[in-house]
Amino acid sequence: MTDNQEPTREQKIWQVVAAIPQGTVASYGQVAAMAGLGRQARFVGRALGRLPAGHDIPWHRVLRSNGQIAFPEATEARRTQTEKLRLEGVEVNNGRVSMRTFQWRP
Repeated sequence: MTDNQEPTREQKIWQVVAAIPQGTVASYGQVAAMAGLGRQARFVGRALGRLPAGHDIPWHRVLRSNGQIAFPEATEARRTQTEKLRLEGVEVNNGRVSMRTFQWRP
């Protein structure tokens, strides 16, 4: 992307996710809204799935609106996300985070 190019929808999402502070989480819908994409929460999930190799975007801080981790139980992705959140001080119980307690409020 050159200086005069508008960021792509994916890049807008990645910029919002990169801004989520350690120890907090955001929902897919919240990220979509903050990226100027309205109610495109599903697109947020797809965009995070297409992160380039070697990125440092904290994808693990994005959850469903009810605080639930979106990955199926017993998957490596779910274990990885849970571990990363816990290392940042986010409490994960039965695959869910309290949005009331940990949601990012910019």
